[in-house]
Amino acid sequence: MLADATSVAEGQWWVIGSAAVALHGGHVTDVRDVDLLMSETDAQAFLQKVGAPWRTGEPSERFYSPVFGIWDEPPMSIEAFGGFRLATEDTWRKVTFATRQAINVAGCTVFVPSKTELRALLYSMGRPKDFRRAELLGT
Repeated sequence: MLADATSVAEGQWWVIGSAAVALHGGHVTDVRDVDLLMSETDAQAFLQKVGAPWRTGEPSERFYSPVFGIWDEPPMSIEAFGGFRLATEDTWRKVTFATRQAINVAGCTVFVPSKTELRALLYSMGRPKDFRRAELLGT
């Protein structure tokens, strides 16, 4: 369902978070949803295609996405983050990746950042659960 729905994307997109760790072969026991990182425009188009509402809002202490929405129709919900940013000491840093690894899931292609970039993202998120997930990626 994800591969089909992301066909509206004009730019690159990635699965991140615990689902990406699992796609890389990490033994994750607590995958509750799929985090989808896209551009703001692509996230809006994706959420419109699947009929899920999106919102903008105030940033949390650590994270901000100008476009955010949850698609609950698939067996595992998909959270779309458009223009995802992380807080640094003095600004918001837009999350981008130099890598994009294709992974086949049931005959469809999904994309994840490299293990190295995913690990760096997880550590930069600063939460204990992300540290544990980063360790599951190995070396």
